[in-house]
Amino acid sequence: MTVEKVTIKDAEELLQIYAPYVIETAISFEYEVPSVEEFADRIRHISSRYPYIKAVEDGKILGYAYAGSFKGRKAYDWSVETTIYVRQDCKRQGVGRRLYENLETALKSMGILNMNACIASPTTEDAHLTDDSCYFHRQMGFTLVGRFHKSGYKFDTWYDMIWMEKMIGDHEGAAEVVRFGEWSL
Repeated sequence: MTVEKVTIKDAEELLQIYAPYVIETAISFEYEVPSVEEFADRIRHISSRYPYIKAVEDGKILGYAYAGSFKGRKAYDWSVETTIYVRQDCKRQGVGRRLYENLETALKSMGILNMNACIASPTTEDAHLTDDSCYFHRQMGFTLVGRFHKSGYKFDTWYDMIWMEKMIGDHEGAAEVVRFGEWSL
């Protein structure tokens, strides 16, 4: 398995990974699967400033991860929100770990200090949502920051949302300028 930069040409294959999360789960709070064109625009917009990466094996994309703006204000430049999706048939095979390790490396190379994750969380696990994402993030070194109760509604159910964070850099002294669009794996 290799980890590589995502390109616009990957939009359709990445959307095939993402679509089941929209249709079958509350992991994504989107109700409708975006078009390939919209997904390509998302890739273009995000990857102009932040890492957008994929795990590839035998020419097939197994999953993808990216970082995006945490908030629109300048003082938040050193914090990002992270996202990860793995093909349904590739879960628990180390793909997510490999992607997040590489994402963290890329973010550090830009001068990013904080990784944040917004995660759908059930009050009671059901067919559409478990706490697997929270567990995965804990395994990756994230800690729980807070819970927003009943903040997402999907499949006739109210779901909580949790925020988790991981500090990946030194917060002592003056902050260096973040090098948007300049990262390496």
